[in-house]
Amino acid sequence: MKITIIAGARPNFMKIAPIIHAFQKAKAQGENIDFRLVHTGQHYDKKMSGSFFEQLEIPEPHANLEAGGGTQAEQTAAIMIGFEKELLENPSDLVLVVGDVTSTMACALVAQKLHTKVAHVEGGIRSGDWGMPEEINRLVTDSISNYFFTTSEGANNNLRNSGVEEARIFYVGNTMIDTLLKQRPNFKKPAIWTELNLQEKAYLVMTLHRPANVDQESNLKKLMDEIIDHSQDLPLVFPVHPRTAKILKSMGVSHPRLHMVEPLSYLEFNYLVERAKAVVTDSGGITEEASIMNVPCMTLRDNTERPETLELGTNELLGTDPKAIAPAMEKLFSDNWKKGREIPLWDGNTAERIVKHLLQISPKL
Repeated sequence: MKITIIAGARPNFMKIAPIIHAFQKAKAQGENIDFRLVHTGQHYDKKMSGSFFEQLEIPEPHANLEAGGGTQAEQTAAIMIGFEKELLENPSDLVLVVGDVTSTMACALVAQKLHTKVAHVEGGIRSGDWGMPEEINRLVTDSISNYFFTTSEGANNNLRNSGVEEARIFYVGNTMIDTLLKQRPNFKKPAIWTELNLQEKAYLVMTLHRPANVDQESNLKKLMDEIIDHSQDLPLVFPVHPRTAKILKSMGVSHPRLHMVEPLSYLEFNYLVERAKAVVTDSGGITEEASIMNVPCMTLRDNTERPETLELGTNELLGTDPKAIAPAMEKLFSDNWKKGREIPLWDGNTAERIVKHLLQISPKL
């Protein structure tokens, strides 16, 4: 059985790394399974050097389609053109897509047009917000996938409610957590730790990237002002995209406690998160990681596709109204923030379960 694995952005590689390890282990044990790793090049990331793949203990991609840039439509088209050529030259029994980036949707479409079956890792998750490009990617990908590897019972129900048969749904857990648990002992102290003389549980980590937050300048300034005003005397460490940094600078957002730094590597960023008093973010993946590390998490969004982080984790949905910041900070500093509980199957063994199911369905491919 030959499987083509698709990754389009840095977080995708965190999700596929444990799957590759599980493939390699199964192959070493004599199973008929092999893979080809395709990077669509959807996101250019200067930190994705050879050392990035060494840290994750995975090979560099067999192919890079270099399909980044352009509008949503241009990028989708570039990925589809590149992947069609790739799949014709390197046929596969199954295409494995992960998450909800444009590459996930585009490659699923190409595979089905070439009569190759598709498995979606993280199938079934929904935010209910069609204003998010990721939600459209999820809906389209799930509508044409053959098999689904899910992270929660909620995702299972979403698929059932859309008419997916039980036999095609495999509840396995979260591969992002496989990587987190494996790499936790390897978290790396970033230079900013020493430069700012940071102390455990005595600073906040921030990330903001969604257009709903960073493109509405007046609201962004109010959010930043509220966070600064109500974070007591703690440093605010904000690994920030250059585009967002430019917007903040143009608005005159600055403060002695606000430290806007270059984006960090996976190991460095999670070193900071693990030791932070709390995280303020609009990223879904960070809510998962913060919940597993039992770090309070404030999410500046009106919805989430990861409700388990609200129900069992440390995440709270604040919305995008700046007035929500003050009561959340008061709750944090009065030590009344909820503690994380065990999330079913988020145990570090998800990838092995995926490979077990793939081997079982291989005769059908």
